[in-house]
Parts: sequence; structure tokens; C-alpha cells
Amino acid sequence: MTAERVTVSLPPDVLAGARGAVDSGAADSLSAFVVQALRDRLSRTHALAELARVLGGPPPLEARAAVRRAWGLPAPADGA
Repeated sequence: MTAERVTVSLPPDVLAGARGAVDSGAADSLSAFVVQALRDRLSRTHALAELARVLGGPPPLEARAAVRRAWGLPAPADGA
């Protein structure tokens, strides 16, 4: 796989968390950690778009919140 170099700015706490994941072996490198985070987000976005297509609109916020609670997931930063 070819990769393109980009520059991003991250809040210090986010960068520290990502570096901690690398240090603990949860990710091979900072780049690998960022790639996986972006893939996860793209997958979530695609899944929500597919739900919206099937349901004729986005799932209600209350339903998404209930699923997150049931699965023990935190609320997303973007409120979706």
C-alpha cells in the first residue's frame, strides 16, 4: 500500500493517548494508530449512512444513545 504524507495538528492529550497506545503495543506506530482511527470513523460514517438509507432517515438520537449505553460505548464527540 502506498501512503501519502500529511501534517495534522493534535491536542496534546490526544497525541499523548496515541503515543501511549504505541508504547503499550496497541499500535505498531503513530501512523498506524491514526490510520486505524480514520478507518474506524469512516466505517461508522458509512454504517450510519446505510442505516439512514434503510430507515428513510437517520436513526433517532435517542435510539443511538440507547445502543451506546447498552454496549457501554461513550457518546461521540460530534454528538452523532
